[in-house]
Amino acid sequence: MKKTIKIEGMKCPHCEARVRDALSAVDGVKEADVSHEKGRAVVTLAKDVADDVLSKAVTDQGYKVLSVEKTKLFGIF
Repeated sequence: MKKTIKIEGMKCPHCEARVRDALSAVDGVKEADVSHEKGRAVVTLAKDVADDVLSKAVTDQGYKVLSVEKTKLFGIF
C-alpha cells in the first residue's frame, strides 16, 4: 500500500532529507519518496500505518501536513 502526504513548508533538499528520515523511522514504512518541489511524500508501507502517525512524523520536523491519502493504483481491477 502507498499513501501520499501533501506537505507545506519544504524549501530545499535538506528539508526533503529531514522528512524522508522521519517517515522512514516510522514502524511499517518501507520507503519514503519525498519531493520539496512537488510538496509531497509518497510512502510505501509494509503494513497499515495510521494517517495521524505519518502526519506526526512530518509535523514533528516543523512542516505542515495538508492531507494524507491512499495512493490510487491505476490499471488494477
